[in-house]
Amino acid sequence: MLEFVKCETDHKLRRTAEMASDIWHECFEGVISDEQIDYMVDNYQSFAAIKKQVGSENYEYYNFVLDGTRIGYFAIAPQNDGTLFLSKLYMYKEYRGNGYASKAFEFIKDIARQRGLKSIWLTVNRHNYGAMKVYEAFGMKVIREQVTDIGNGFVMDDYVYSIDV
Repeated sequence: MLEFVKCETDHKLRRTAEMASDIWHECFEGVISDEQIDYMVDNYQSFAAIKKQVGSENYEYYNFVLDGTRIGYFAIAPQNDGTLFLSKLYMYKEYRGNGYASKAFEFIKDIARQRGLKSIWLTVNRHNYGAMKVYEAFGMKVIREQVTDIGNGFVMDDYVYSIDV
């Protein structure tokens, strides 16, 4: 059985950070450099970064738990403009393609609806074709392109996707 478990303790957040490091190296190998993956994990997915996001930036982290095994995670952040930012949605490679991301997306849409939010949006690397295919299958559409300087000589070269809920 697949469950989505909210991470509300340091222990769960720390385990999510450990999982994030492994999954990001799987997901982004060949898309961005190993140096950028390491930099982004350290700055955005380390325990300290996740703890700060949850504590002061209105983020919520959830783990995908399949029959007691953590297989992935996602993070959401309601925005002041009435939208929901889907910041992360990642699973270990061996669990992809089984419909779990679709179930998570339905769960996320339910959260947005329950909170009276009008849409969900996210950013995806313009060379992450697998992720783009998944988001397009969810009915999401590209609404713009953006390049964000994240420091240390790195940029995030993204499409912004959105869907009304």
